[in-house]
Amino acid sequence: MNIKRILIVGSNQVWSLERVYQKHLRALGLETELFAAQDLFYRYYNKSLFNKLLFRSGLSTIYSTINEALNEMVRVFKPELIWVFKGMELMPSTLNQLKKQGIVLVNYNPDNPFYFSSRGSGNVNVTNSIGLYDIHFTYDRGVQKTIQNEIKLPCFILPFGFELSSTLYEQCTRQVEVHKLCFIGNPDKYRVHFLEKIADSMPLDVYGNHWDHHTHHKGITVHPPVYGDDFWKALYRYRVQLNIMRPHNPASHNMRSFEIPGVGGIGLYPDTIDHREYLGNEQVVALFTDTESCIKQATAIMNMTPQAALELRNRARKISLSRGYDYLSRTIKFLTDIRENRL
Repeated sequence: MNIKRILIVGSNQVWSLERVYQKHLRALGLETELFAAQDLFYRYYNKSLFNKLLFRSGLSTIYSTINEALNEMVRVFKPELIWVFKGMELMPSTLNQLKKQGIVLVNYNPDNPFYFSSRGSGNVNVTNSIGLYDIHFTYDRGVQKTIQNEIKLPCFILPFGFELSSTLYEQCTRQVEVHKLCFIGNPDKYRVHFLEKIADSMPLDVYGNHWDHHTHHKGITVHPPVYGDDFWKALYRYRVQLNIMRPHNPASHNMRSFEIPGVGGIGLYPDTIDHREYLGNEQVVALFTDTESCIKQATAIMNMTPQAALELRNRARKISLSRGYDYLSRTIKFLTDIRENRL
C-alpha cells in the first residue's frame, strides 16, 4: 500500500501524540495534515454552561459541525489515508462517506475502545465505529485479540513511546537528585488509596491536578502538574518514579512506561506482561505486585549507592534507544504495518 498523504484526526494540543506523529511523518516525507476535532469539541463544550447542558441533553449540533468541517478538509487536502485517534467526535455516517471515497481509514485508541473508565475515554461514536475502520492500532494485546477475533479486522500493536531531544536529556542529567519517591499523574480513587498506603511507610511527592482535593496524608507532598521540559526534568530528578495503571489497562503498559526509562529515570512499575517483556527482562525497571512488594522494591532502590543508581539510569536510557522505544521508531513501525497490510 503506497500512501503519500495522511490526514490525522484528533488533538492539536502541545502534549498530544497526534502532533508527535505528524512531525515524524512529515520528516519521513509524507504530506500530513492534522484536523483538530477534539479541540473543536472542547472549545465549544467549555465555552459556557449553556453549551454543556445543551450537549448533555442531546440537542447540540457540535458533532455535525465538526464532521462537516472534516469533510471540507478532506475535499481540499484529498488524503489517501485518514488516521483517527480515538474518534469520539466522528459520526459513523461520516466514516461511511469517507470509505465510499476510497480513503483508507485507520484508528488508534490510546484508551480502550471496549471499556470507558471516564467520560473522556469513549462514547457511542467510538463503539459504533469500530467495525468501520480498515485497520486498527492499539497498545494493548487484549484489545488486539478482541478486534482480530471478534470484529474480524486487522489490528497491530503500536506501543506508547517517548519523545525527548538529546539536549533536554543532558539538561535533565545535570540536576541534583531528590532522594524520594515520586508519582506524576492525576488522582483517581485507586491511585489515592495505593499511594496513601505507600506513604504510610515512606514519604513521596505527587504532581498533578487536584491532588489536594483527594488526599491530606501527611506523607504525601502535593505539587501542581508539570509540562514540557519541567515534566522530563521531574521524571529524571527523583530517585524512584512510580507508575500506576488505569482501570482500562490493568495488564499492559501506559505512556509513563517508556517515558521514565527514556529519560533515564528509575521506574517502579506494576508487574504486567508488557512491563516484563519490554523492560523487566532487561532489568531497567523494578516490578511490584502489591503495596507490600512496592514498598520493598522502593526501599531497595532508595538504598542503592549513587553509582549503582547512575548505572541503572544509564542502562534504562541505552535500552530505550537501542530497542526503538522513541516515537520516530514507532512512526516507522506504523508505516511499515500499513504498507505491508493487504486489504
